[in-house]
Amino acid sequence: MKWISDDALLRLRDAAEEPDLEGTPYRLIRKVGAGGMSVVYLAQDARLNRNVALKIMNVSDESGNLASRMTREAQIVARLEHPAIVPIHDVGRLEDGRVFYTMKYVQGRRLDHYVASRPALTEMLRVFQRVCEAVSFAHSCSVIHRDIKPENIMVGAFGEVLVMDWGIAKILGKPGEPRTEPLRYEAYSEPGPDQTATLIDPRANSGNETADGAIIGTPAYMSPEQAAGDNQRVDFRTDVYALGAILHFILTGSPPFEAADLRTGQSQTPALRGKVQPALEATCLKALNHDSEKRYASAQAMAADISAFLDGLSVSAYKESALEKAARLLARNRPLVILILAYLLMRLLVLVFFRR
Repeated sequence: MKWISDDALLRLRDAAEEPDLEGTPYRLIRKVGAGGMSVVYLAQDARLNRNVALKIMNVSDESGNLASRMTREAQIVARLEHPAIVPIHDVGRLEDGRVFYTMKYVQGRRLDHYVASRPALTEMLRVFQRVCEAVSFAHSCSVIHRDIKPENIMVGAFGEVLVMDWGIAKILGKPGEPRTEPLRYEAYSEPGPDQTATLIDPRANSGNETADGAIIGTPAYMSPEQAAGDNQRVDFRTDVYALGAILHFILTGSPPFEAADLRTGQSQTPALRGKVQPALEATCLKALNHDSEKRYASAQAMAADISAFLDGLSVSAYKESALEKAARLLARNRPLVILILAYLLMRLLVLVFFRR
């Protein structure tokens, strides 16, 4: 009797699980990720001769509810047409009735790996600014992400920035309308061994509305209202808090709070103090305020402060002293200041020469 190796058994199992893509323009290349409800493959689109990420539902769905929600999920992500948000290419059904959709296959480094390579601070802040702009665009479409973290941000080799994994995103309806949310989907970029998990509390409702008391998000980057399960208070400023946590990670290499400290908000990020410029510290702390009313009102407002800092302007989160303002103006206009000083020195030398 000949024994089959474990590797051979795994290959046989994967081959048996591979979907039949007959009738579609896609050809499987390899499996790149799997979650509780879906599997994601790297596939080739024969029509355009390009690689795409192909997500396929992999659970039984006799009622059809999961299929309809997965289709709706694709529609929600597809509405977010922005250069820094992963685009959806196609949605459809396989011959066996399972829903699939395809999206851009993202190549690059996760933000945590990018920060570990120690690029210049200004470069990292420009990456962060693009993240803020993507989140701001989503907010303009009434969508909040609820799980912004370094593992969900990809930085490409040519400066591209993509905000990933909108699977637990929530749509905020107009006043008087019910709030709805799509089913979560797993990150489809190549998973790493240190991937930070997203928590979805079992108290979360299986319907469209998140049950009050359900904890949804990633502990080190979730807002206090998320940590407390206060989902009635989850809004755009919840994402602003997560952006503040991302900024803290960029500045210090670590998230602002341990999971146990989230509900109290007592630890006011001592890692920042004295290690970054006061304007950047104030920007970060404003976004991380335990009271959502005291945070930036929008991701756009936070992006504006980052832009102002990069341009050598004052930021709204920090009140400068007269000396700090003078120092900032001198630093911003250094070439002009040097030119004026050189001119004055030359005039002084000429004056001294003629007096002699």
